[in-house]
Amino acid sequence: MDDYSRQATRLEAIGGSYDKWLLGAAVALASLGIVMVASSSIALTQSPFYYLTRHLVFIVIGVVLAAIAMRVELKDIEKYNHLLLLGCFALLAVVFIPGLGSSVNGARRWINLGVAKFQTVEAVKVLYIVWLSSYLVRFRDEVNATWPAMLKPVGVVGLLVVLLLAQPDFGSSMLLLGITTCMLVLGGAQIKRIILPVLLLLPALVALVIFEPYRMRRVTSFMDPWQDQLGSGYQLSNALMAIGRGEWTGVGLGASIQKLNYLPESHTDFIFSVIAEELGFLGVCCIITLYALLVGRAFWLGMRCIEMRRHFAGYIAFGIALWISLQTFVSIGVNLGMLPTKGLTLPLISSGGSSVMMTCVAMGLLLRVSYEYNRAVRRQEVREDIEPVVAAAEESHADAAPSATEVAASLQGARMNSAARGTSRMQQRVEPTFGRLA
Repeated sequence: MDDYSRQATRLEAIGGSYDKWLLGAAVALASLGIVMVASSSIALTQSPFYYLTRHLVFIVIGVVLAAIAMRVELKDIEKYNHLLLLGCFALLAVVFIPGLGSSVNGARRWINLGVAKFQTVEAVKVLYIVWLSSYLVRFRDEVNATWPAMLKPVGVVGLLVVLLLAQPDFGSSMLLLGITTCMLVLGGAQIKRIILPVLLLLPALVALVIFEPYRMRRVTSFMDPWQDQLGSGYQLSNALMAIGRGEWTGVGLGASIQKLNYLPESHTDFIFSVIAEELGFLGVCCIITLYALLVGRAFWLGMRCIEMRRHFAGYIAFGIALWISLQTFVSIGVNLGMLPTKGLTLPLISSGGSSVMMTCVAMGLLLRVSYEYNRAVRRQEVREDIEPVVAAAEESHADAAPSATEVAASLQGARMNSAARGTSRMQQRVEPTFGRLA
């Protein structure tokens, strides 16, 4: 057993590596964001590098937070799932505390930290995805089989949406609803059960748009921005003109006209239009390719984790991929006039302290998932090499070596421990159905 103990110690010493494709895509998008924030904000203030400096500070803070997330074991994070959920509600409620919450343009979404303002919903996105991942691990079979288990996260996200609509923040509300629905499907919930809550929710969402004048104006201006080009359609019409000017190769980096105080929020919500104007269709294709690589790799990683029964890690990868893909789709869709204005930033590219920092944290979690997956694969490969060594030792030292039954039992126990690593409550359960109809 001494040889086997040394082999087990060797297994524990094996580490993993971070996914280079994920890291490369994230770094490329963040680097492009720095360049475009500098270009799009240069004419917004008397100091041409004011927004660039702020963006760089938040990027540095985000990288530090991401580095911390990359070094924390996922099983340690899962232990605090209930505290994460309480944190979601606390962060959304704290903005209503007088003196702490801050209102901008009629929306109360920020807390005042003195040196800067923090939009709490950005942190809620990360915490909620981790909590929902933990919930799907703990109640995976029940989510697939019973109504109460499936409706609990629906009720939780419903309460979060109520708090968001009170701020108001319609865009983030729809984003959380979309993430919840897709993660439930990926977690095994039957599609026919999810359709009913969605159908019941649609009339309420339509009513929120119809009976809120500013939301209704966004819908009408989105359908025909040229009807009131100097009024409700001003922002979208200027965004479309910027995109049209870019043509195939763009007007050149820094040569945008629309960013010169014609296009509002050119460095945040509508930075994609400035990118299209300066870098053209080819530049836009490069950005979309980078997002496709990032999201596709995250989904691939999630599938591999599920196959190894590392469900908590897999669901986190799914959740972050859904968040980035949905927010990117909405942001680009708004700039192209395909969707009404939602006020969602372009992940890793747009200026915005809260969004940049929390997206970096999400990337850190995603890289941690890739590290633990790679570590599990490498340990499994070494474990497979151990088996013939132990068998040979048993044949040559029959009296001193453990019996074949003991070795087989030890190897089986090692496999189960490896498969369960990354989740604190992993048991032998039915695999996710990924939204089967029956």
